Amino acid sequence: MANFYFTAFEKTGEILFNEVWEFENEQQAKIEGQKRIEEKGVQDKTHRLVNSQGKVILFHV
Repeated sequence: MANFYFTAFEKTGEILFNEVWEFENEQQAKIEGQKRIEEKGVQDKTHRLVNSQGKVILFHV
């Protein structure tokens, strides 16, 4: 398992979520991460999911 870091923001800069998620690999992070984002209801908010090296896996403005 690898750590991935999810952050979601309001347009004001307020942080809505700042969480560590674990996935097997980047492909699983893309698929399962998108599902979690939708479950949290922030798919239309600015958000990002990055791996532990800072590589962007998912990003939305």
